[in-house]
Amino acid sequence: MRVTLPHDYKPSDAEPFMNALQQEYFRQKLLRWRDQLVRESTETLSHLQQESLNEPDITDRASLETDRALELRTRDRARKLISKIDEALKRIEDGSYGFCEETAQPIGLKRLEARPIATLSIEAQERHERQERQYRDD
Repeated sequence: MRVTLPHDYKPSDAEPFMNALQQEYFRQKLLRWRDQLVRESTETLSHLQQESLNEPDITDRASLETDRALELRTRDRARKLISKIDEALKRIEDGSYGFCEETAQPIGLKRLEARPIATLSIEAQERHERQERQYRDD
């Protein structure tokens, strides 16, 4: 069952963490973000289909190919981000959204507001990044 959000609703630490309003707030935020990424991807595909690599000047063709490669890399990142958004939406449905995968503690509203696809608390994320640096430096 979905709740209706007041138009000016913002999650607050004064209310129970991941109550129905907060879940709906983040669900809508994720859906808007996903829709924006899908729209941008569609525009990119349309743009790439309209472009022609039949530029007579080799410099223009090289520039066009470089631009195309950059757009495709950007779209690939967007595709991966859409996948993470879909995973976050599934976590909202199963009730695990907003809780750290490592500690099961609340991730925190400020972190989720900044990065709604976060799966780790700040502390767990920092620990993870330290371990990555440590192994990378070896």
